[in-house]
Amino acid sequence: MPPSWSDQWWPVAYTRDLDPTRPQRFTLLEQDLVLWWDAPGESWRAFKDVCPHRLVPLSEGRINESGQLECPYHGWSFDGQGTCKAIPQMGEGARSESQRTKCGSLPTAIGQGLLFVWSGTASAADPASLPLVPVLQEQGDGWADGWIVQDTFRDLPMDALTLLENVLDVSHVPFTHHRTVGKRENASPLEAVITREDSQGFEAFWQEGPRKGKLGSQDTHFRAPQLMWHDLTAKGFARILTVVYAVPISRGKCRLFARFPFQFKAAAPRLLVGLRPRWLQHIGNHKVLEDDQVFLHWQERVFETAGGSAAAEQAFTLPTSADVYVKALHRWVNRQGGGPFAGRPLPPRQDVEVLMDRYHSHTKHCRSCSGALRRIRSLRPWLWGLLWLSAVLIGAAQLSWLFWLGIGLAALSGLSLRQTSRWQRGLLVGDGQAPRNQRI
Repeated sequence: MPPSWSDQWWPVAYTRDLDPTRPQRFTLLEQDLVLWWDAPGESWRAFKDVCPHRLVPLSEGRINESGQLECPYHGWSFDGQGTCKAIPQMGEGARSESQRTKCGSLPTAIGQGLLFVWSGTASAADPASLPLVPVLQEQGDGWADGWIVQDTFRDLPMDALTLLENVLDVSHVPFTHHRTVGKRENASPLEAVITREDSQGFEAFWQEGPRKGKLGSQDTHFRAPQLMWHDLTAKGFARILTVVYAVPISRGKCRLFARFPFQFKAAAPRLLVGLRPRWLQHIGNHKVLEDDQVFLHWQERVFETAGGSAAAEQAFTLPTSADVYVKALHRWVNRQGGGPFAGRPLPPRQDVEVLMDRYHSHTKHCRSCSGALRRIRSLRPWLWGLLWLSAVLIGAAQLSWLFWLGIGLAALSGLSLRQTSRWQRGLLVGDGQAPRNQRI
């Protein structure tokens, strides 16, 4: 694996989604990890998700009363340095200092609200080199001062490079995302130019910008191998960033971290954006992601058969300046010797129903969405009870006001059941119907 992939800081979670009371699993570059909060060390830790005793996953264990990570199989317990502090089978208070009882750990760091894990040699880990968005640090010591930031994430059934190729390519938005975040009538020739290109990535500039120049010029930055962002100042409205991290999980699977920082000119939009619950925003984000998820999952298999990045300019037909982003990305990949899983075949293509899963790819890992799902499921039995009560009132009412109270309760509970059903489904699965293809 080229150094550009192995010696990197990779984001693995938003810190707001991590639960300090229990260990959590994440797979990075085909290596299973367990993430857990080391309270005595006041730090998030990343261990290889395997107990040195009998090789079971530590992520199935717990954080015990001493603040140590405890194996679920035989209770071996490990501190934040990976040292085994307790082996119950050796007697009370006994432990082993042998290196063979020590857990493998990876360096961690936190930046801009993300937990990063270092994938290379531990001695080479430098927290000062975290892949962060510089402009979000400009306003002060804290990050994102003066910005309203919306974020989301999802495990996607595609390679990290396929995701990067997609989000770098701004010319697809009017068509793929028609009726979600784009409109076909806004499509126009896209005269983008590469302004910098080297082993660290590239930068591009689009003078006209989106919506036929109505918003303003747009800068694009690709910091290899995982981070890209578009920077747009919409005239008189806001400065808007679209930030994407593409984290390779395994061949044909990656985790997307997407952030949308805004600097609004007026107070009203800032207030409105801040009022929308994060879980409800995530349901909308899913719909946008699913606009292209199915065909990208299929496309990368056709691309692999055609030779992949090494044959990109022969496999693709790239006649316009709109394709400069894609060309630059594959030039970088080829200079670095290929992707993170070079030579490994893609797994079989999945059915649309599997691709539309939202629960396992997002909701169960998101504190906002999993909390909303629990609340909705708890509320719905009460709404059914209210509907039953309204029916009793309507059927047995001797007074007109009781009859109309029953009618009102029936309407309220019925509408609430309908809406909560929609929200519940939105947190579990997509419908596979791209809005661009639906008749008005």
